[in-house]
Amino acid sequence: MSIELKNVTYTYSPGTAYEIHALSQVNLTIPDGEFIGVIGHTGSGKSTLIQHFNGLMKPTEGEVLYNGENIWRESYPLGKLRSQVGLVFQYPEHQLFETDVLTDVCFGPKNQGLSEEEARKQAASALALVGMGEAYYQKSPFELSGGQKKRVAIAGVLAMNPKILVLDEPTAGLDPKGRDEILEQISRLHKERGISIVLVSHSMEDIARYVQRIIVMDQGRVAFNDAPREIFSHYKELEAMGLSAPQITYILQALREKGLDVDLRAMTVEEAKESILEALQKRRLGEDGR
Repeated sequence: MSIELKNVTYTYSPGTAYEIHALSQVNLTIPDGEFIGVIGHTGSGKSTLIQHFNGLMKPTEGEVLYNGENIWRESYPLGKLRSQVGLVFQYPEHQLFETDVLTDVCFGPKNQGLSEEEARKQAASALALVGMGEAYYQKSPFELSGGQKKRVAIAGVLAMNPKILVLDEPTAGLDPKGRDEILEQISRLHKERGISIVLVSHSMEDIARYVQRIIVMDQGRVAFNDAPREIFSHYKELEAMGLSAPQITYILQALREKGLDVDLRAMTVEEAKESILEALQKRRLGEDGR
């Protein structure tokens, strides 16, 4: 179930003094089953980009295809598309509106035509996936913590069984424990259900840890589109865009400048540890051989 953008441009207030090109000639493919990260400085076009994935925004120019079909052709079922490509906004309050958690999560499945019983079954399953048990069913979503609200918002999308899940800064405002819990659950969903995940995040550590590919947006254009190791090897270019690499990258770079032959492409603490130990062993062997 792939999404493809062909030469997509989006302009706010075209033809006026306030005209802004939020996207410019974007070409992208979101294939089946991939975990993709989207990063970029504020104003780079990230949020505008992801709202094109399920037709919340219509390109000024270009085409958006879902499984090869132009989603903006006449009579295309956009409602069905939005149940297949689920978008979870940065602020969960924008997606929560019912009096209790279970009713809120049932809303999407019922709109898909499911019976009350079927909708409740899918809602319960989705809530279980995000770690929200029966104890939360009758609670008002507005009385929950920030992390719990985000889980309910994600469950509301998952209850519709989407093929692609798009998350805009799902960990913003959470403490480290809440952030890790949300990301672990998202990662588990990707592994267990095989759905495509698009994660927009400002945290380079989170992106490096979870995603398989990174799309870097800069001034409305795709600056990079590659595996994390390759992306973060361009940390100087990222810095010029107002971004950074994970802290591990800078530590390894400092060690390399001190003469230790470490692998700058290491992404995690474990990988960095192995690289440092290997480099130290090589240095010792070199010194012993002299």
